[in-house]
Amino acid sequence: MSTVSVDVESLQAEELVAEIVRESHGESVCLTSSFQTEDMVVLHLLRKQLPHVPVIFLETGYHFPALIEYRDRLAQEWDLNLINAMPRTTLAEHEKEFGLLHIVEPTKCCQIRKVEPLMRSLEPYSWWFTGLRREQSPTRAGLKKIEDHKLPTGKQMKKISILADWDWARVEAYAQEHGIPRLSLYDQGYTSIGCEPCTAIPAAGADARSGRWGGKKLECGIHTFSEKE
Repeated sequence: MSTVSVDVESLQAEELVAEIVRESHGESVCLTSSFQTEDMVVLHLLRKQLPHVPVIFLETGYHFPALIEYRDRLAQEWDLNLINAMPRTTLAEHEKEFGLLHIVEPTKCCQIRKVEPLMRSLEPYSWWFTGLRREQSPTRAGLKKIEDHKLPTGKQMKKISILADWDWARVEAYAQEHGIPRLSLYDQGYTSIGCEPCTAIPAAGADARSGRWGGKKLECGIHTFSEKE
């Protein structure tokens, strides 16, 4: 795979998108999106150059109804090339076999309903855009704008986090300036939104992701199970 030769850490988000589109010739590029504001900003920037970029959403079966409504509305209004990455089992089959796995073994639940479907869905691509930011949690503080990753199959790819150095105020300002609709869950106090049973409103002043999994962990695994090289 080709590599971007410029100093990517010094590039602004839009410059980095342009550089990667040139390097990739607009091919084998995808975005994973939870339809939170960071991801919508990345998508807005990407669509300026790749209007039909594949947008991978992890359909776990446990999402907030408000988030699903938002996803479907934006998919229609923005004419998105949406790919709903599905687990190998339905939610009914999953709960019949494991019960409420998200309560007793949340990491295993995430592995089955998030990580495995994502790793499978990323196989056709070589450039993986995300909405990750260093400010989001201590687990992301050392995030680079471009990282080399390897999927469980051995597939090599570039993981791109163009907003790595953005703070939340800048994310919100961009969304407002460009008229990106706001997900209603933010107005209820949520700051990091995943599956409904495993997402709570964090305490005042706490880490943005502290409301996830009852504070027992900060990552579901989709950004840690691929091997960073």
